[in-house]
Amino acid sequence: MDIKLSPIGTIHTPYQKDAPYTDYENKGGEFFIELNEDYTEGLYLLDKLNYCYILFHIHKQKKPPRMHIFPPRGNGKEVGLFATRSPNRINPIGLTVAKIKKIEGNKIYTHGLDILDGSPLLDIKPYIRDFDMKVDSNLGWIEA
Repeated sequence: MDIKLSPIGTIHTPYQKDAPYTDYENKGGEFFIELNEDYTEGLYLLDKLNYCYILFHIHKQKKPPRMHIFPPRGNGKEVGLFATRSPNRINPIGLTVAKIKKIEGNKIYTHGLDILDGSPLLDIKPYIRDFDMKVDSNLGWIEA
């Protein structure tokens, strides 16, 4: 099966080479998502939400994916790729939650993002507290 995706916009951040792994929501600089103008109408009422999911193509993948890695927050612990948020993926698809500051035309202005500048936007989905927040979620191997 051949799967083809087309970008629906571009993500703009101050990060050219490296994006932060932690505390990125408090970073300074301008962060916005620019949707292709053909899709602007699809933003209708998104500004009534506080957050949205951003799915993007990791266009500057640095390393080939490995099935076992040592994540930055792992304190030397080896874990499986799918138990991490490593940007080095088999399918280079990134996911983050963005706080919506404002929407003007085809641009969604956000707080800090953990995404490199120029990343192709694949999709936007609403983050809805009652559906998306799982009260029994945990930190898994990060807690141990």
